[in-house]
Amino acid sequence: MERMQGEREGEGDPLERTSPLTDKERLMIQDSWAKVYENCDDVGVAILVRLFVNFPSSKQFFSQFKHIEEPEELESSVQLRKHARRVMSALNTLVESLDNPDKMASVLKLVGKAHAQRHKVDPVYFKILSGVILEVLGEEFPAVVTPEVGVAWTKLFATIYSGIKAVYEEVGWTKLSTSTG
Repeated sequence: MERMQGEREGEGDPLERTSPLTDKERLMIQDSWAKVYENCDDVGVAILVRLFVNFPSSKQFFSQFKHIEEPEELESSVQLRKHARRVMSALNTLVESLDNPDKMASVLKLVGKAHAQRHKVDPVYFKILSGVILEVLGEEFPAVVTPEVGVAWTKLFATIYSGIKAVYEEVGWTKLSTSTG
């Protein structure tokens, strides 16, 4: 897999290192998210289209649009738009709950269980999606998602990924497929 944004030589994968967010980092995430969320539908679609174009194997979990190849066709898919809205809403709830670990854990448990048990999505896709989100936010909102803000988001995504992985372990996830894009 290509090096993710924010990852430097010799540091390993930043999405595998969790550390608590500082108050300043929480504020940076919430402030930047407020600006991003104003355009949540378009940003969500841009994120999923980038995910599906750069990591085509991620489409295998979506019967409604897994055979669509053209980015423009993906962008106009009603089902993709609906899923993008769900992704952005879940992220919004997590950002709004940065001061409430129980609420965050509850959201991650719901998302993790659904994706492990019902959708059979390999948890590595959450790591891939995190990298894509960071990439899109950095490109679409460069004045808002500065390198410092990007580091805070990376810490949040590491926490999210860790929480999702824990839920997968809790439900006894076993990898069904070896394809990851």
